[in-house]
Amino acid sequence: MKFVCDAPDGKAWFRIESEAEAVRESEAMHHAVERYFREEWQKAAESYRPPPGALFEQEIGLKAHIQRTMPRFLTLRDSEGNGLATAMLPPEDCTGDFRIIIVGPSNADPYATESEAIRALGEHFGLTLDRSRCYPYRRV
Repeated sequence: MKFVCDAPDGKAWFRIESEAEAVRESEAMHHAVERYFREEWQKAAESYRPPPGALFEQEIGLKAHIQRTMPRFLTLRDSEGNGLATAMLPPEDCTGDFRIIIVGPSNADPYATESEAIRALGEHFGLTLDRSRCYPYRRV
């Protein structure tokens, strides 16, 4: 995981960069981020067009392309490393509409306890991360 930004109360956001990290996030948070990560990674990898040249150079730039074109998957951790929320934000190369998703453990609403941390993430990326737009499960 790669550090992204600090959040209040000793919390921090990290970018999930590998399938193994997504698997651990799914297990710890009891949700399906692993599946979405895998699907988006595959789509990004399939969209890669290698530069012309020798066969061994064909994958140069693949990882950077994937990082740029797939959604950004992030996890909020407390000072002890416990998972508090998971976010899927637009890719770096996003130019259109994108459905941002932010969930807590077991797909619970993270805004009740982590609204300040979510606001810090939004400020870091220049995004407005409102509950009504980002939390997909309306519980009545």
